[in-house]
Amino acid sequence: MTLADRRRAEVVQAFRPAVSGGADAPHDLNQDIVSRPTGVPWYLWCAALAVTSAYVGGYWDISWHRSIGRDSFWSAPHMAIYACGVLAGIASAYLIFSTTFGRQASLRDVSVRIWGFSGPLGAFICAWGGLAMLASAPFDDWWHNAYGLDVKIISPPHMVLALGFFGIEFGAVMLMLAFMNRATETTRRRLQWLFLYVGGMAISESLLIKMEYIARPDMHNALFYIVVVLGTPAILIALAVASGQRWATTTMAGVYTVFGVGFLWILPLFHAEPKLGPVYRQITHFIPWEFPLLIVVPSLAIDLILQRTDTWRPIVRGPATGLAFLATFIVVQWPFANFLMTPLARNWFFGTEYMDYGTPPRSAYARNVFVTREATATEFWRGMLIAALVACLMTWVGVHVGRRMRMVRR
Repeated sequence: MTLADRRRAEVVQAFRPAVSGGADAPHDLNQDIVSRPTGVPWYLWCAALAVTSAYVGGYWDISWHRSIGRDSFWSAPHMAIYACGVLAGIASAYLIFSTTFGRQASLRDVSVRIWGFSGPLGAFICAWGGLAMLASAPFDDWWHNAYGLDVKIISPPHMVLALGFFGIEFGAVMLMLAFMNRATETTRRRLQWLFLYVGGMAISESLLIKMEYIARPDMHNALFYIVVVLGTPAILIALAVASGQRWATTTMAGVYTVFGVGFLWILPLFHAEPKLGPVYRQITHFIPWEFPLLIVVPSLAIDLILQRTDTWRPIVRGPATGLAFLATFIVVQWPFANFLMTPLARNWFFGTEYMDYGTPPRSAYARNVFVTREATATEFWRGMLIAALVACLMTWVGVHVGRRMRMVRR
């Protein structure tokens, strides 16, 4: 064997995926090189488009209910939501069938086998999520016919839909991780940005599900901070550690912020009027949700800490980033909430003038005042202590999960 052949074998061995035959199993060097991605395949773009479609459709559907009230199964937001399941199904079906029956045979050694079919693990998770989303459609239609319009986001059909969407989201993350961790350096950089974009969609959707608990009047309560840190820093840190990108959490928070202000500024440009009572205020355009939370600032703080603590043990690194996230978020969001209650924020830019047709005139939301969830100062500080503990736990979990994600190859 020549020196060039030996070096080639060493490079291939470094990127060799773990297979069921073990390290000493016969191995085709050419097949290993083929299995390393050299570009961003169309099915990864399709998975990213799927999660985008679900988030856009979900936000649009909430705005539809706040502006018009009555909808049908075939409304445009619903079609955007269910397009997520269709797109994820197309991508995952192609990967599973082409890997099983030969077109993507190069992926067979870096795939899992379920029920006789072979494919990347993320493809199977996406397929399950797509089926759950599509199954929720007739369930939601029956629910509306039986019980009328939903007054809350959290309802049984919506939870089935959310589980399906998060399944697709998790599947897309796992799919991109496997390709990213096997890719060449140039392709890995491209996949990192797509991976972080999907992470931004995950943050956006998780906060959208919580919107009933993180509205403007609640921003001076401990419960508000508990709800925000429940899951948010865990997702940010897990995906940041897995990606290895220096400004990963800031990028994901930036995706959430861009989509949030985009909806806030664009949706009111389109006509809408209530078709369901009671109507407490007349509106003539779509009503968006509020100005996005300022999580981009604590995300920047997390990135700075992660860049300087790579050698720290997770038991220290996790709580340090968790406390930094919560403290920074309180510092920026608390005074910003005060500002949002003033007349200076009642404009198209900050959007506090937008209220849906069902907002009672004497409600805290309409009067621009804070509500109190904790009766005493003791209860408030107890709640803030719980928020700190939750933040530490979430970030500790995020660090561990992120390190595990670096090893995903299938």
